[in-house]
Amino acid sequence: MSDNPALDPVDLEILRLLQNDARMTNRDLAAAAGIAPSTCLDRVARLRRAGVIVGQRLRVDPAKLGRGLEALLMVQVRPHRRELIGPFVERVRGLAESRALFHLTGPDDYLVHVAVADTADLQRLVLDEFTSRPEVARVETRLIFQQWECGPLLPYEPA
Repeated sequence: MSDNPALDPVDLEILRLLQNDARMTNRDLAAAAGIAPSTCLDRVARLRRAGVIVGQRLRVDPAKLGRGLEALLMVQVRPHRRELIGPFVERVRGLAESRALFHLTGPDDYLVHVAVADTADLQRLVLDEFTSRPEVARVETRLIFQQWECGPLLPYEPA
């Protein structure tokens, strides 16, 4: 049995529409999907119960909050053991500068997306919050010049 619920074309359209604008009213969503508002409400509720829709988030422009420089930090943790990575992950997730944290395969163990005020703030973050930690063996930094949002995430279509 699959953990993936069966999604029909109407469900996929609802997901596409909500990923483009999660603030749509149910009435507008129903009209755009071509269904009745009560049907739309039921479908969205079913998608939430099934775990397909997992939340709604407000996106904020970091530059408008004084964090106009974004970077990716590739972090190597040594030794890479569970008792060290748990506290490391919680510490990084608790940093105000952290935007996203990824556990990776390959030479780097973590990729951390951060937003800071400027290069001096980035240097402070790297030195005080990362390389000062005993489990952090190496940090490489990449500045983000520009980023783009991509289209909505939908399931693969059968071949």
